[in-house]
Amino acid sequence: MEVKARHISEVNRMDYEEFIEVFGNVIEHCSLCAAAVWRYRPFRDVKHLHEEIGRFIDDLPEAGREAILRSHPDLAGRLAGLGKLTSESTREQKAAGLDGLTQEERTQMATMNNQYREQFGFPFVICARENKKEAILQGLATRLKNSPQAELAKGIIEVKKICYLRLLDLVEHEGVESRL
Repeated sequence: MEVKARHISEVNRMDYEEFIEVFGNVIEHCSLCAAAVWRYRPFRDVKHLHEEIGRFIDDLPEAGREAILRSHPDLAGRLAGLGKLTSESTREQKAAGLDGLTQEERTQMATMNNQYREQFGFPFVICARENKKEAILQGLATRLKNSPQAELAKGIIEVKKICYLRLLDLVEHEGVESRL
């Protein structure tokens, strides 16, 4: 599905419902984030929109930030196997090569995903578009050694990266950096 990028002036003219429809999944399954920042229009550019979403997330209590992480699917997990990921997650996981895991890699990923979820209470989140399967598997193994506080912070950083790339898909961004 090809997404039409909108000019920031068009974004600023959107009513609340249209804004939620367009930006409601820049944070996976969390349209509340888009709903919360709509009131900050007009946005100067896509970076300003991203900054407002990031500020909203940062201002959430710990439980709210954990809930944002819990809204993400396991990488190469059950939902991916059933074809039930969002279109955004499907594209991102495919770009990282997670749709082409060997059986051994799939087993390793599932084991570590389960261990991670048990240890931290939310799924492992990494910006798949900035990584390939090998780096994701290594990152998962490495991050299992972190403290819960470090993982909450790291997970939110990754969520913001995912959000930024999704925003770049939706908003024209000539002259704006394509990475954070």
